Amino acid sequence: MGTATPLAPTAVPQPGDGDRIGDVWARLADVTDPELDEPMTELGFVEAVDIDASGGVDVTFRLPTYWCSPNFAYLMADDIGRAVRTLPWVSEVRPQLQDHMCADEVNDGVRRGIPFAEAFKAFDVKGTLDELRATFRRKAFQRRQEAVLASLRTAGLDPATIVAMDLAGFDRTVILDDDGARQKPRYREILVDCGLAAKPGDLAFVTPDGRPIDADGLAVYVRGLRAVRINMEANGAICRGLLQARYQEFDPAAGEPTLADFMLDRVPPPQRPIA
Repeated sequence: MGTATPLAPTAVPQPGDGDRIGDVWARLADVTDPELDEPMTELGFVEAVDIDASGGVDVTFRLPTYWCSPNFAYLMADDIGRAVRTLPWVSEVRPQLQDHMCADEVNDGVRRGIPFAEAFKAFDVKGTLDELRATFRRKAFQRRQEAVLASLRTAGLDPATIVAMDLAGFDRTVILDDDGARQKPRYREILVDCGLAAKPGDLAFVTPDGRPIDADGLAVYVRGLRAVRINMEANGAICRGLLQARYQEFDPAAGEPTLADFMLDRVPPPQRPIA
């Protein structure tokens, strides 16, 4: 009897680099600027994504100014690592902060996985990243909730109906305006993640501390939320402007160039017609 030739092991298909880079960008879209509650990908903070043969991922990012708060920078670098490591094929994540006064401390600390206070022990810093996360998580909750509540009030729902709405009713509700529709799934996500609702019968709208909202006080409550939203949106506009000015970037889709765009040589020369 002849000797049988063993079957070659079945190869497991691996996604190409293009697919993997797309996966990383999708995870980065879930990383927000902690102060603005906007994806860092939409803010233009991510400069490059590179993947090596062993599944290591380098994410190069930058911030609007050289002196952006080091704890914000450390928090974002840490969040980048947490988000990208959820991909099953990733072996290591190496966030690379560029053009920042504390880039070395941030990059080294996050790479080593040490607490913020230890990475910056020479500066005698106070507090932890968890405390900072909790502060900005609360603001993000308020910003998203305000957008949804404003949409429901504009649609004509009365205060009593809104404050009594449960999670099942919230899921059935259709929001038509752009900001409200965008924030609805984001609000639901943070509502559940914060442990403020889980079951279909749980209230969809509560305070950040989990207390019910009184129908008679809804208008005053929403005014407080609006102040948080206006502050965050103003900071977002400033950050985008600083980032564009710092790197002399001009986006033609954003509208007509300003005087500053011409002074900083950000405007490309006009295309001359071919004779």
